Amino acid sequence: MSVSAAFDLLAKVPGKLFIGGHWVDGEQGGTIKVHNPANGELIKEIADATPDDGIRALDAAVAAQEEWAATAPRVRGELLRAAWELLMERKEEFALLMTTEMGKPLAEARGEVAYGGEFLRWFSEEAVRINGRYGKNPEGTGHMVVSHLPVGPCYFITPWNFPLAMATRKIAPALAAGCTSVIKPATLTPLTTLAFAQLLEEVGVPAGVVNVVTSSSSSRLSAPILADDRLRKLSFTGSTAVGISLMKQAADKVLRVSMELGGNAPFVVFDDADLDKAVAGAMVAKFRNIGQACTAANRFHVHESVAEEFATRLRAKIAEFKVGDGADESNTIGPLVDGDQVDATDELVQDAISRGANAVLGGSRIEGPGSFYQPTLLTEVPKDARLLKEEIFGPVLAITTFSTEEEGIAAANATEYGLASYVFTESVGRAHRLIDKIQTGMMGLNTGLISNAAAPFGGIKQSGIGREGSHEGIEEFLSLKYTLIPA
Repeated sequence: MSVSAAFDLLAKVPGKLFIGGHWVDGEQGGTIKVHNPANGELIKEIADATPDDGIRALDAAVAAQEEWAATAPRVRGELLRAAWELLMERKEEFALLMTTEMGKPLAEARGEVAYGGEFLRWFSEEAVRINGRYGKNPEGTGHMVVSHLPVGPCYFITPWNFPLAMATRKIAPALAAGCTSVIKPATLTPLTTLAFAQLLEEVGVPAGVVNVVTSSSSSRLSAPILADDRLRKLSFTGSTAVGISLMKQAADKVLRVSMELGGNAPFVVFDDADLDKAVAGAMVAKFRNIGQACTAANRFHVHESVAEEFATRLRAKIAEFKVGDGADESNTIGPLVDGDQVDATDELVQDAISRGANAVLGGSRIEGPGSFYQPTLLTEVPKDARLLKEEIFGPVLAITTFSTEEEGIAAANATEYGLASYVFTESVGRAHRLIDKIQTGMMGLNTGLISNAAAPFGGIKQSGIGREGSHEGIEEFLSLKYTLIPA
């Protein structure tokens, strides 16, 4: 797509709040500036919502809830299907929009459109499969009816790293279940969500069913929404620290919560691993989205007998990366989302190097314009390095070694997080042991890519509560009701 076409696309994206089926200015008229991380240029100014704007959006969701819940499941499903079809028609537009506001290479942005769209298609099919139960009670004195009903109005807070998929992963099951929603996208990447709301409006999703409020202060906007008795569910994707704070606020109203929080994914390569598979898996698990993914492999624990060969092969692969603006399809590594992310990445890298890690490739920021960081390979990373304990959102692959299976498992589990893990072994017996012993909600066995709309996405320990996608995803938006009918 040409530069002029890109400007035309940005001009189409509404710069206002979407409340009750209308595009409106914020109450105080403030704006948020959205920049292109590849060059720092301002690409659009959008409305900055106040807390009162947030309540207006909740008012609209509440007003639409009863009618939307009563809408036939087939109708809800067909609207989601129509949204998927239109999104696929506009795949290139949405891909370029994400690349422009977030920085990921255009090829990966196309992949996100396909992945994010699958939640629309999946839940369009699940909408008509919300089942209940009917049967006699054990005493034979009556019949039990178990119904699944919509939870009610929901509030969604989404992150900046997958601006389309994180929106569709929450909105699609809510719509399928019969729930209305207010969504607050990340300040750094709000344009994709606004464009998606425009698409939902175009396919005929009724006014008030989906509302979008963009704000420079998520905490200020969210507090009154979470304190409102009419809200019934909160779904958040982001850091564990923020998630804990939100859960405390949600507890005051006993809200249903879904939390997809921090990750510190281990990538464990055993001595019997197929190194071709392991290297291919590592490149995907680490460098997808420039390393800015909660499922990204964060710690590479490699058996000492294969560590040198593994690192050598990785070095050759990483050296082939070309860094630059993701809109240029010859570039394979785009910018990090902003300068703060560059600083955080470099801080963890320099800490590891100061403790004895060997920088085989990269190891430093790339001076502007734009927020770029060198694709980096670290070996001999000491166990006290911060990047083995803290999530690093950047293109940095850090290798440490282990000697026995028990040591590898212990290293993988040595974290308070438990979202994703990746293990490479050719032993069937070991594979089954790892399924039981690795403490994560998701695991890739001899693969570096695990996300799928048909699979339950989520973690354990401090990586969250609840699941998104799959059959389980719609259950997060349904309440159980038991009714006894006397015989």
